[in-house]
Amino acid sequence: MKKTGVIILNWNGEKLLREFLPIVARTTISDEADLIVADNGSTDGSVAWVRENHPEVKLLAFRENYGFAKGYNKALELTDYRYTVLLNSDVETSDGWLDPLVDYMDSHPRAGAAQPKILSWKERDRFEYAGAAGGYLDVNGYPWCRGRLFECIERDEGQYDSSDPVPVAWASGAALIVRSEAYRALGGLDENFFAHMEEIDLCCRMHAAGWEVSAITSSKVWHVGGASLPQGNPRKVYLNFRNNLLLLHKSLPPRRGRKVLFRRRLYDTLAWGMMMLRCDFKGARAILRAHRDFRRMRKLYTDLPATDTLSSLPGARRNIIIDHYLKRQKK
Repeated sequence: MKKTGVIILNWNGEKLLREFLPIVARTTISDEADLIVADNGSTDGSVAWVRENHPEVKLLAFRENYGFAKGYNKALELTDYRYTVLLNSDVETSDGWLDPLVDYMDSHPRAGAAQPKILSWKERDRFEYAGAAGGYLDVNGYPWCRGRLFECIERDEGQYDSSDPVPVAWASGAALIVRSEAYRALGGLDENFFAHMEEIDLCCRMHAAGWEVSAITSSKVWHVGGASLPQGNPRKVYLNFRNNLLLLHKSLPPRRGRKVLFRRRLYDTLAWGMMMLRCDFKGARAILRAHRDFRRMRKLYTDLPATDTLSSLPGARRNIIIDHYLKRQKK
């Protein structure tokens, strides 16, 4: 058995597979690494195309679409690698991209997860929104990244490069290496999330269990982003707001959680108001639905932590709402 399995979860993504799978296969498959396509019940010919054109790629064909979280959980149930990489189907990998990630996991026994530097496929000298050079959560639980603050995305000029692993609060699910043992021990991705922010939730649970999460900038990939749901899509808005609230509820002690979630209701009300002013009525309704469904779904999580690990994570003291909208910071 090889040490590392790189798993691409696919659902009706034949076009993306045709575009990216040949490059990923060439830069990934080795004596130490397998490439696997886990198909979520596609009906567009994806499975047949992989079988016919890439016999070197292993294939897991599910009968239905389990979503991002459950799809990856099932894939890890059916594989047995020391390290597993969750790789989006719209990612272009570079030569040698996998080696620094595996070296980090090998040399750091408490390493639970890591990501490479993630650049934009469309603007190759800029960071990509989903992960950039490593992710954080601010004092109110809003995610931000080295290289991306809200819609302000920086050019990569080496400003975040480091020869050492950089501790982060979360690593992006666009290209996420995990220690399979830790992933399984923590129950994998939260299937109630379905998609979006499930990797942030996983990384928060890893921190709480004593695992390290890092960004490895000596490895780089290019990510299209928004291939399944574009930025601003009401479904994406709904999932991001709902899942972020669930993440905070399940990660914080009850007393601390009530304070943070009260502030979040105020800030999310401002976000709702901004969408109404822009006449983005679908987005505004998505925020309302997210809060409604959060109130229902939080009852699923009753075993809440006794200690607050979120406030000790890198970047947790920053208030990005004030920094960005009042202080006009863009980096």
